[in-house]
Amino acid sequence: MNITSQKEDNDMDIGSNIIENEKTFKTVFQDCSDVVFRDITIHGETRILLIYVDGMINSDIITANLLKPLIYDGLLQGLGTIDSVAQMCAQQLFPVLSTKKLSNFEQIAEFILKGNVAILADGEETVLLADVSNFKTRSPEEPFNEASIRGSKEGFTESLRINTAMLRRIAATPKLKLESMTIGELTKTDIVITYIEGIVSMPVLVEVREKLKGIHIDKILESGYIEESIEDTHLSPFPQMMVTERPDVVGAGLLEGKVAILTDGDPCVLIVPTTFWEGLLAHDDYYERFLFVSMIRWVRFIFAFFSVLFPSIYIVLTNYHIEMVPLELMMTIASLRERSPFPTVIEVFMMEFVFEGLREAGIRLPKQIGPLVSIVGALIIGEAAVQAGIVSAPIVIVVAAAGISSFIIPRFRFGYALRILRFPLLILSGTFGLFGLGIGMMAILIHLIHLSPFGTPYLTPVAPQIARKFTHLILRRPRKRVIETS
Repeated sequence: MNITSQKEDNDMDIGSNIIENEKTFKTVFQDCSDVVFRDITIHGETRILLIYVDGMINSDIITANLLKPLIYDGLLQGLGTIDSVAQMCAQQLFPVLSTKKLSNFEQIAEFILKGNVAILADGEETVLLADVSNFKTRSPEEPFNEASIRGSKEGFTESLRINTAMLRRIAATPKLKLESMTIGELTKTDIVITYIEGIVSMPVLVEVREKLKGIHIDKILESGYIEESIEDTHLSPFPQMMVTERPDVVGAGLLEGKVAILTDGDPCVLIVPTTFWEGLLAHDDYYERFLFVSMIRWVRFIFAFFSVLFPSIYIVLTNYHIEMVPLELMMTIASLRERSPFPTVIEVFMMEFVFEGLREAGIRLPKQIGPLVSIVGALIIGEAAVQAGIVSAPIVIVVAAAGISSFIIPRFRFGYALRILRFPLLILSGTFGLFGLGIGMMAILIHLIHLSPFGTPYLTPVAPQIARKFTHLILRRPRKRVIETS
């Protein structure tokens, strides 16, 4: 059978002849060895066909709730003709399970591949689908990239329903809405749009729905496919959606009027919209006491900008504005650079490149030796480079300080943008000095001002300034004070 005729069969509705229906389904699932066709006859009269995927269903439920009652007891008395088999299974054999009746071959095949068992009865023109899926999933555990000192230690898993149940436990209200959608022509990936009715920003919710409905691709293997498909600006280095594996972070976002997108098979959840400053906030900020959090926020902000600008400022001061450096310090730097054969810009660029390589190696290597290789490698390479006269000691200090400063950023993905921007700023600083650094900073600021994911200015609440939110950004007020003034 060619592809065209097979597609036409898939679009057809099933008939009352179970033999013809079985042939069609076997054509649809041709060369699919994991799809099981189980034929049973009830007391030599009624023929029933079960179709399911081996390894995706709970066989104990099928055996205990369907096969044993039908084989030993037969059809229940008083049900009448064969047309009542589906109703009997749905109401009496599977009273708790999620069931549905369909008659389209393509729709039935799709549900079978998602862990449903299809029950066909001879003489019946509808198929009963019972959700008996039993996927092997890992238990909720603390996310590796979002460790918390205080607070919940749970993280999302690859099971969509387990993830939605976690959110239900956080916000036990019927106002928490979960809208299901299927995306991907081949993968048929289930996603869920989550928001709280009455709190959510309706323009954001409408835009999210429209963008998701506009996705027409073959595969959705991870939430990253969705992120790239619905983001406003593809060329921006800054993330326009927050990605998290923590249910409490998603719950906090929903209570602030945001929209979350959950993807089946992926523990990462997208939260929209997000802002620049949220990338510098940690979930621990809302669990610890306000005095400590307020101080740590300022430290985090300062070190975040320090990680981007420190190498460029070093190049500007030592190459173009020597008079701004204390004489003793400048003489020390100059004496240490006597043996170096490269300009300062090349030295910094090389060390930054090596540092990024070591960081990536530490991530990709096995967990037991990854940190050891990255730390020891940095020490050995830095010391050897200085001893060989390839780079000067101040360069190693500057690059290491900037690299370590980037580790203070709570959102790992947000640090990508700052690491990327470090290189063009180095080139501008080395070429044009302070003027080039100023041009680069202005270009970044203009880009951030124009960036408005899902209609929300990226620098909110600083630009545009929102007084109440701006105060909460720079100082985390006591919880009692917040309640009194709200």
